[in-house]
Amino acid sequence: MARLLISSEGMRTALDFTPGQSLRSLLDLTDSRVRSGCRGSGACGLCRVRIEEGIVEGPTKNELHLLSPEELGRGVRLACQIVPREDLRITIVNPAPKSNWRSLGPEEIPKGPVIAPSPKKALGHKRYGVAVDLGTTHISLSFWNMADAVRLSGRFGLNQQIHYGSDVMTRLVSAHRSMEDADAISRAARDSIGDALLDICSREGYDPVQIGHMMIVGNTAMLSLLTGRGFELLLRPEYWTREIDCEPVGTDDWFASRSLHHMTVEIVQPLAGFVGSDLLAGLIATELAESHRPALLIDFGTNSEIALWDGRVLWVTSAAGGPAFEGGDARCAIPAGPGAVYRIDEQDGGIDARVIGIGEAKGFCGSGMVDLVAYLVRTGNVDRIGNCVPGSNGGVPGEIRHIMPEKKDIDAFQRAKAAIASGVKFLMDGARLQAMDLGKVCVCGVFGRYLNVRNAQDIGLLPPCPSDRVELMGNAALGGCEALLLSSEMRDRVSLLRKKCRLVNLSQAPEFEGLFLENLYLQPM
Repeated sequence: MARLLISSEGMRTALDFTPGQSLRSLLDLTDSRVRSGCRGSGACGLCRVRIEEGIVEGPTKNELHLLSPEELGRGVRLACQIVPREDLRITIVNPAPKSNWRSLGPEEIPKGPVIAPSPKKALGHKRYGVAVDLGTTHISLSFWNMADAVRLSGRFGLNQQIHYGSDVMTRLVSAHRSMEDADAISRAARDSIGDALLDICSREGYDPVQIGHMMIVGNTAMLSLLTGRGFELLLRPEYWTREIDCEPVGTDDWFASRSLHHMTVEIVQPLAGFVGSDLLAGLIATELAESHRPALLIDFGTNSEIALWDGRVLWVTSAAGGPAFEGGDARCAIPAGPGAVYRIDEQDGGIDARVIGIGEAKGFCGSGMVDLVAYLVRTGNVDRIGNCVPGSNGGVPGEIRHIMPEKKDIDAFQRAKAAIASGVKFLMDGARLQAMDLGKVCVCGVFGRYLNVRNAQDIGLLPPCPSDRVELMGNAALGGCEALLLSSEMRDRVSLLRKKCRLVNLSQAPEFEGLFLENLYLQPM
């Protein structure tokens, strides 16, 4: 692992990387991107950086053609022509305009079933397709060459609906109260997706006219708010176990303001209630129901969804985890970006806090909060009820003491943890399964990228099965959406999965309240 130190417009950031990608591709993983207009071929000469420290290979033919001897003498190079192999410090000479989007990193590339290329005759004259996972907090999408079944690019960024509330209920209530707000919330999601597509096309040289098809998955609330259909039903408890029709009336003008008029848009319909098509896509990506042993899937997010396969039936439910697992709902919580503590390792009687990027720690993202709470409980600084023990810092280093959680922060985390754990326990009790019966546990969502499985089990977030059975799947919803975009066979498989599902509404279960109180404790399930 090497480290890239970046200076751009007076700002400094850092990125740890595994050698193999071009410098331009690495910069696209950060907020400090460089201008580009040739898909990284070295033809446009825009992606100029200056090498301040570190060793790179000599100039390429393109660089010798596009850069003057004086520029080369000052260390100016083209980022797309450099493949760093060790630590490097650079300054961006030609920074790109600020964007809400960044490229998907190697660890964010979704996993899913292998899909064969589609017959070219079936594609018509359109070359590209887009898969979208519309999350409550974030949107992920990938851009595909449909004929060759090759992923060309991807983006990750904020769902701009977040300006109308960080949780689904706030947005649903706003949309219900005002059609003007409902239209604005719908437009915010559409504009976010359109902006991400234009970012891909403009930076990487793809013709947007050649985009033929877009496939979208998401939780029920997000899909209903996107299409403007069915969102008011989600405020009525009698519909929490019923199918919600989120089929759009028309999509021709969805991306008109972004000059994207030429693609068909397909919404994968949710299962029922608050269980969306992102869960169905996750089941496709993880092949959960193909296992001969019981298996569990937890898709962590603002609206968390859970599926338990008992060998015959898929028990499914949703739990209101809130924004705690995506960097919100607490004073010290931030998304998994620069300044976020994403992991805490115990060493020499204290801890080593790992921070994304460079500079001081600004807060804890979801996985960092799991590690911190587990450490505080293990060292006796927080009891299993969540009360802080006065007069001890527990070996916490000075650089993160200013962002240490207060009692109310731990309370918020406990509530989110209890909602997930109670959902898992309720499904397992219904299927008459124990933790040791599980052949695998698939942890999905952005939250799971850095998760320490042992710590999550110690505080009761994950069931206490052998840790080698826990698979960190990342964005399985996007992986499944890609499979649905590329394969009609996978769409048939979704239809079969729907028939195997048994939806459980936790709010109507009298025993859920007791389970929730039991799982508030910071201890193993």
